[in-house]
Amino acid sequence: MFDTLSDRLQGALGDLGKRGKLDDEAISKAMREIRLALLEADVNFQVVKDFVSRVRERAVGEEVLKSLTPGQQVVKIVHEELTVLMGSGDSRLAFAGRPPTVILLAGLQGSGKTTAAAKLALLLRKEGKQPALVAADLQRPAAIEQLVQLGRQIDVPVFTGNDDPVAVSLAGVENARSNASDVVILDTAGRLHVDEALMDELAAIRSATKPTNILLVLDAMTGQEAVAVAQAFQERVDFDGVVLTKLDGDARGGAALSVKAVTGKPIKLVSVGEKVDQLEYFHPDRMASRILGMGDVLSLIEKAEAAVEEDERDELERRMMQGEFSFDDFLKSYKMLRRMGPVQGVLKLIPGLGNQLEGLEQVDEKQLARVEAIILSMTPRERALPHVIDGSRRQRIARGSGTDVQQVNQLLEARKQMAKMMKQMKGGKMPSLPGLEAPVAPNGARAATARKTKSKRKKKKKARR
Repeated sequence: MFDTLSDRLQGALGDLGKRGKLDDEAISKAMREIRLALLEADVNFQVVKDFVSRVRERAVGEEVLKSLTPGQQVVKIVHEELTVLMGSGDSRLAFAGRPPTVILLAGLQGSGKTTAAAKLALLLRKEGKQPALVAADLQRPAAIEQLVQLGRQIDVPVFTGNDDPVAVSLAGVENARSNASDVVILDTAGRLHVDEALMDELAAIRSATKPTNILLVLDAMTGQEAVAVAQAFQERVDFDGVVLTKLDGDARGGAALSVKAVTGKPIKLVSVGEKVDQLEYFHPDRMASRILGMGDVLSLIEKAEAAVEEDERDELERRMMQGEFSFDDFLKSYKMLRRMGPVQGVLKLIPGLGNQLEGLEQVDEKQLARVEAIILSMTPRERALPHVIDGSRRQRIARGSGTDVQQVNQLLEARKQMAKMMKQMKGGKMPSLPGLEAPVAPNGARAATARKTKSKRKKKKKARR
């Protein structure tokens, strides 16, 4: 997500963060790099111009120049301005005082409205709501059947009809009211482009159902084109916020960084994957932290809480802190991590690990499945007491899991490394990932480590002589 933009901005700000003193030349160079990074990310030109102007104005002010850490102050300013650019404020939806709350989804054909409707219904159900879906898209072939299938998948009722979209929408709202549903989501039709027929239909549905929220669904991958669509809808349909789909595949971020500044409407929700449970509320401050490589602890905590039962988490934590880390514990923690989403994405949310993951290949889901197969091929005693796994047992485990002995050995070593990490965390230390560089230490600690390493090398060289 926004990998290209993130790399460029971190590169532009990296030198500044290390400087103890700033001058006009250093600031100008950084501003040029930021401007190029945003333009290459397909951010609206006027948005880029205004953003760089605000950052420069604050960067040359007394607040920065008199600071003990001027470079870090500039990074802080960029973070704050990115947050404002994407819409600082609450991204939560509005709910009617008297149910049902009506949410109308609008957008062009192919933007992902139908899937977004199902994802939103599931998200609201997890929050304790009783949602209902209405299939008001009578234009696209199979749109109704698609929504019905998704409704079955998430166990949410779907209202259908063959009349005109306005009648179906109104009947769907009344049906939800009679069935005690407190939220109704209308999946309306789209077109390949903005036209009068589309706008007239949306206006008629809006007048009939009086929605509490009108959300415009945009494809994040289309960049500035998505912003142009948002402008056209804003002129004809006064929507309340934006749902950005396919954000997980957007390496540039042009739509996310432009839409609020251009339309004045906030991004409310973002789709971060194809699965029906991968819709999240949008938090500009957290996204700004991710873009600048600062991690996203709050989102990480929320993902963990959603994926792990509290008693299960507490028991596993207790065992880990006591150094009792068996393969049963390994399997439990592994399954918890899998439920939180793609491993690479989860690790990027941890502050300090972004740079360690640089150049690391995308985690292969098939390899993760092999890990589970190897552990399940062990006996209960072997999972509880890994030290009893000798050579013959390793061969048997390899045969049972369809792997080889080398892969079994790698997993045994990985368990040891994880146990080591747990001990480091218990001692209050920042754990390092096996096979990756150690976390960046403060300058003094880094220098001391470098001196020790240099001293060891000299001793080894002298011993060889």
